[in-house]
Amino acid sequence: MAAFCSAKDKKPPDTKHVSSCPSCNGGQTGMWTYMTCVPGAPGAPGRDGTKGDLGSPGKTGTQGPRGADGKKGSKGERGIQGSAGQKGERGNKGDSGTPRLASHMNWKECAWKKGDGKDSGLLFSCNFVKKYPDTALHVYYAGNLRIYGCDNCCSRWYFTFNGAECKSPGTIDGAFYLYRLGLKLNPHHHRHIEGHCNNIQKGKVRVGFWVGKCVTGHKLIDAHTGWHSMNRVFIEEVPKAQQ
Repeated sequence: MAAFCSAKDKKPPDTKHVSSCPSCNGGQTGMWTYMTCVPGAPGAPGRDGTKGDLGSPGKTGTQGPRGADGKKGSKGERGIQGSAGQKGERGNKGDSGTPRLASHMNWKECAWKKGDGKDSGLLFSCNFVKKYPDTALHVYYAGNLRIYGCDNCCSRWYFTFNGAECKSPGTIDGAFYLYRLGLKLNPHHHRHIEGHCNNIQKGKVRVGFWVGKCVTGHKLIDAHTGWHSMNRVFIEEVPKAQQ
């Protein structure tokens, strides 16, 4: 007997009467009998079906974690200048600053016109009022000075402040010396002696201009201060020099 098999069959096919059944045992005539069959080979894949309708939008998903910062980009082009903003409110008045001293604020010049043949001692003094404790005094002498009638000789002119010579940064003086031909020379020359002095107290300061022996040890000789011209002592209060 033989079987007609189908993958979808759930029950045996109807039996039919046939005259002969070559596949039956012995080739006898009989009825087709339902039997279990071996599946045939798969067929070729069919063609793609038509595109279906667009589905409805899905729900919004949850926000993912923040990603890492990206690299800094290159500098962009300069933008167009914006319009001016509104004028701001006036600020509060600031604190008073530290007083500053301009050179023209406090100075004095003392002048006299006469010759002085003194070889040693005070020639002239000038009183000055210093306004600040942390400033310096700038002084200079301008006039005619000379020594005469000597060989290998020296005289020194110098400033004092309240009777003492300056110690910071040092003495303010000038020394004049003659050698060999001094016995025959009488040099009346205009001279200039100038300097600054620190650490002088605030208030009245007596500035003196003196003549005397040189620190070299030479003996006193014939000195002369002033000769047919003005002598000037200039005093000026100035800020201290930088360190």
